[in-house]
Amino acid sequence: MEKIIIEGGRKLEGEVTVSGAKNAVLPLMAACILVEGKNTITNVPDLADVRTMVKLLEILGAEVEFENGTLIIDSTNMDTWEAPYDLVKTMRASVLVLGPLTARFGRSRVSLPGGCAIGERPIDQHLKGLSILGAKIEIEEGYVDTIAPKLKGGVIPFDVSTVTGTENLILSAVLAEGETVILNAACEPEVTDLANFLIEMGADISGAGTDIITINGVNKLTPIKEYEVMPDRIEAGTFLIGSVLTGGDVLVKNCRFENMGALIGKLIEAGAQITREKGGIRIKGNGKIKSVDFTTLPYPGFPTDMQAQMMTLMSVADGLSIITETIFPQRFLHAGELRRMGADIKLVGNSAVVRGVKALSGAPTMASDLRASASLVLAGVAGNGRTEVSRIYHLDRGYDKLDKKLENLGARIWREKE
Repeated sequence: MEKIIIEGGRKLEGEVTVSGAKNAVLPLMAACILVEGKNTITNVPDLADVRTMVKLLEILGAEVEFENGTLIIDSTNMDTWEAPYDLVKTMRASVLVLGPLTARFGRSRVSLPGGCAIGERPIDQHLKGLSILGAKIEIEEGYVDTIAPKLKGGVIPFDVSTVTGTENLILSAVLAEGETVILNAACEPEVTDLANFLIEMGADISGAGTDIITINGVNKLTPIKEYEVMPDRIEAGTFLIGSVLTGGDVLVKNCRFENMGALIGKLIEAGAQITREKGGIRIKGNGKIKSVDFTTLPYPGFPTDMQAQMMTLMSVADGLSIITETIFPQRFLHAGELRRMGADIKLVGNSAVVRGVKALSGAPTMASDLRASASLVLAGVAGNGRTEVSRIYHLDRGYDKLDKKLENLGARIWREKE
C-alpha cells in the first residue's frame, strides 16, 4: 500500500491536460453489453474503477482490450448475467450492468453495491424503474434478481434525481418495446454523454440534459467504431481550485467551460481571475481568497464531488463561509483531517462552518473517500511543511496520475510505500 508525501508551499504554474471522465466512461462500458460486436472508446482514464469494470465485463463473457487510453469491448460472446459480490463490492457503479443485462438476456443477478444495500445511497429508484418496465424483481442473499422476457416502455417518475438511476433506466429502455419517459431525470453532462453514445449505436433518445428524457425502443443496436469520452469536469475543477489555493497561474486544457458554471462562478466570487482560452480555461490566483457560501445541488448546481476540494480553499479564505451538503449530508469526513492541518471547521447538521486561517500546516492525514483524498492532497500542496496522505487507493479510483500532473505544475509530491 502506498501513501503520498507532499512538501508544501509552492505555486502551481503551467499547463495540465484533463483526462476522460470516470463518471462518463463507466456507463459507456456498461452500454456495450447491449450490442454484439466491437466498440472502441477513446480518451479513457487509467483508473482503478475502470479496471474493475473491465474485470466485470470479462467475467460476464466480454472480450476487452485496454491500452494507451483506448478501450475495445466485444460483447458478442457474453454468456452470463451474474455480477458477483467480489467485484461489485469494490465499486458502486457496477450496478450499471443491471439494466443492460436485463435488456439483453431477459434476466440478471447483480450483487447489491458495497456499503449500499437500500441505505445511504439506495438503488430503490433503479428497481422501481425496472419494475415499471415489466421486470420481476427479488432481493435475496445480498443479490438483486430480475426477470423480464421482454421489457416494455412506461412512464418512470423518479422520487429523487439520481444519476446512476437515470443511466440504468436509459440503458434498460433503449431495447424495450414502445416509449419510455423518465420524469425528474438527472441532467448531468455524463448522462448526456451516455445518451449520445447510445444514439450513435442507433438508439432513439431525446431530452438528455433536461429533467424529462424520452426513449423510443429499437429492435437492435450496432457497434461504435470510435467514441471519445467527455473530459472529467471534477478533475478539471480540482486543478482550478489548486491554482487559486496556491496563488498560481494554470491553463487547464481539455475541459468544457459550459459544464462547470456553478464552480467557476464561486471561484470568481472568491477572487480568481478566469479566462476562457482555446483548448481550456486559464485561472490565476492572486493570493487573496475571499470566503463564499455554497450549497451542493444536482447539476447544474454546485457539484457534491467538488465540495471537499472547495472546503480546502475556504479553509484559508478571508472570513467565514458556510458549506451546505444536500446530496450526501454525511459527506464531511475530510473536515476532521483538515482540522489536523490547522483548519477551523465546525459541523452543524448537514452544514460546515469554515473560518479561514492564514495558512494550513503539514500533518499526517488519512483519506476517507475519493474526493476527500483530493482535498487533502490540495491542502498539502498549499500548506506549510510536510503532509502525508495515506489510503490513497481512494484517489486512484477517480484520478489518473493526479500526483504526476501536480508535480509537472511545480508541486513537490511523490509516493512512498507505507
